[in-house]
Amino acid sequence: MNDHDCHPEPFASWQEGTFLPHRVFAGLAPPYSNLQQARTVILPVPYDSTSEWRGGSRHGPQAIIDASQYLELYDLELDREIYKVGICTLPEIEPVLSSPQDMIDRVYQVIKGLIQNEKFVVLLGGEHSLSLGAVRAFKEAFPGLSVLQLDAHADLRDEYLGTKYSQACVMRRIFELCPISQVGVRSLSWEEKQFLTQNKNCPSLHFFPFYMPDLASNTASIDQIVDSLSEDVYITIDVDVLDPSIMSAVGTPEPDGMSWRQVLDIIEPVALHKHVVGFDLMEFCPGEGPGSCAFLLAKLAYKLIGCAVPQEGR
Repeated sequence: MNDHDCHPEPFASWQEGTFLPHRVFAGLAPPYSNLQQARTVILPVPYDSTSEWRGGSRHGPQAIIDASQYLELYDLELDREIYKVGICTLPEIEPVLSSPQDMIDRVYQVIKGLIQNEKFVVLLGGEHSLSLGAVRAFKEAFPGLSVLQLDAHADLRDEYLGTKYSQACVMRRIFELCPISQVGVRSLSWEEKQFLTQNKNCPSLHFFPFYMPDLASNTASIDQIVDSLSEDVYITIDVDVLDPSIMSAVGTPEPDGMSWRQVLDIIEPVALHKHVVGFDLMEFCPGEGPGSCAFLLAKLAYKLIGCAVPQEGR
């Protein structure tokens, strides 16, 4: 008798169902979660090296995916089962700790490959600097790209804490690539205020602070936002755009933010009238707030997929 006979394979007696399945967005099973068939991919990136105050956004992607297990897959407002477009959850991108720029380059390379395979990409961060990698990739595929930013902060500093690739500089770097429309900003540095003033008449920079009269409920204002964008649009959302009463789990919570409905009242007409090529949800720090924050963002991601990725045959 050899050792193999004495010691049977350790997994042989374990029954199917012994282990929980690997968690994927919304708990989807094949074929809807298969990469080849799925039109949408969830790309989790657990990275937060340049965050300064309340960190932990590296834990955000998994927390959103975990919370998504409890979503109702039928959306009452859109009257459809959104998951039927196919949603594949990719493994987390391994962080590169050498520099923020190297990590941004890794995100760029991964998303470039996904675009080449005609996937609609949902980036879950992670810190906001990562959005630069996504925009670089989409700009190559869609030369006329513009970016819609929903954020409590302008992120227009030229340099912060010794790097031009901080989360506080991400929109300055994106502005160097393509036109941007900033919505919901309610906190600025003096440097950013001066930059906005200098570029007040620049056709590539549109600034819609949240304290504009009736920004998120006035049809004329929303029409201005839609009209400021090109045909192909990437949406980047720093989740601190939401009011801390419903989204306290962020690095820098700013009072007087947007409600769930106000955010959707902006995004839905953009998706209706423009071609949304992809989007991200960034800067979620699950350790800084209740579990309801993760569920809200899972629902927001699912809703945005439903708005941006049409169901075949409809």
